Amino acid sequence: MIQPVPAGKEVYMKKVLFLLASAAVLTAAIFIVPARNSENSSISERVHVAAATVSERIDYFASHGWEVEEIAGKDVSIPQEFSDVYEEYASIQDKQGLPLREYAGKNARLYVYEVKNYSPENRKMLAELLVCDNTAVASMVYSEDGGSVRLAVS
Repeated sequence: MIQPVPAGKEVYMKKVLFLLASAAVLTAAIFIVPARNSENSSISERVHVAAATVSERIDYFASHGWEVEEIAGKDVSIPQEFSDVYEEYASIQDKQGLPLREYAGKNARLYVYEVKNYSPENRKMLAELLVCDNTAVASMVYSEDGGSVRLAVS
């Protein structure tokens, strides 16, 4: 014969079940939601990369596995408003955590390097580092043929 559950015990069981369900929801929120946000985020945590000296600039590339040799440098202006092409470039910088957007409208120096340790299909590869206020604000590796191969540095 089935015995009825005493009223006090039924309330206790409901509270326990509610607490277990709440704990499961909280656990999911802690572990699942941040992972989803980080996958969909287009802007990584910003990094500060000192780039005042030749050795700091070359060390930046070396820290990501690139062997480079500086071949050119020129003064440029970062546009105040980005064209579609420059917006694509800025998105790459966002993903690398570099602060290009923060320097819109400022003068900068663009350094170009020959990549010594990577040559897909025997293509000459170049790397660039855009420096503003002694800080690296943008970087990219690309093929010399006009950029048919484009890669983020990091």
